[in-house]
Amino acid sequence: MELDITLDFEDYFPSMMARLGAEAFIGELCNGFRLLMDVDRGLITFESLKKNSVTLGLNDMADDEIVCMLSEGDLDGDGALNQAEFCILMFRLSPGLMVDNNNGSKQWVEEYI
Repeated sequence: MELDITLDFEDYFPSMMARLGAEAFIGELCNGFRLLMDVDRGLITFESLKKNSVTLGLNDMADDEIVCMLSEGDLDGDGALNQAEFCILMFRLSPGLMVDNNNGSKQWVEEYI
């Protein structure tokens, strides 16, 4: 017996970018970063993501899933995400923003990097 598991993913980032504009959109991403970060370190750490993910309704995340999330965006290898790494990761995870289209979001994120 095979399970047919499909997930519907709606990428809201392109419409947010269009509605808010690039600077305000990045401001919203930065707000998300601050929600998840360790206040003392100014980084999203394993501990801060585990603790704060409950706020987002993700209380059943396994430790290995949290480690994978961090390693996906950890560009400097320190085991945590700084604000730039978080914003870059959010862009990379949004198929709608990474498509080369009229709003130039791909070019914008490349300049941000």
